[in-house]
Amino acid sequence: MATPGDVTGEGWPLYEVFVRANRGLSHVHVGSLHAPDDDMALRNARDLYTRRNEGVSVWVVRSTAITTSDPDQKGAFFESPAGKNYRHAKYYEKSAEVPHL
Repeated sequence: MATPGDVTGEGWPLYEVFVRANRGLSHVHVGSLHAPDDDMALRNARDLYTRRNEGVSVWVVRSTAITTSDPDQKGAFFESPAGKNYRHAKYYEKSAEVPHL
């Protein structure tokens, strides 16, 4: 059931839809839809976004449950602090003794 902060002007909450095309791949955001509840959102997402067998898995998430970063603050949010280069894989060199990396 929708909670007061969840409902749109249409009366149903907004859901974001993610589809995974094949096993081993990541889910990708494919769109949004309105639905009265989670079960109906999943069914509607399946019908709307996988009509031609495009997916093996569907996720639906209420938009209000998603927390995002601010695109205007991307520099401060994503830049590594000075002296913390060890947090990135490119800081390390591949060992010749470990061929499978």
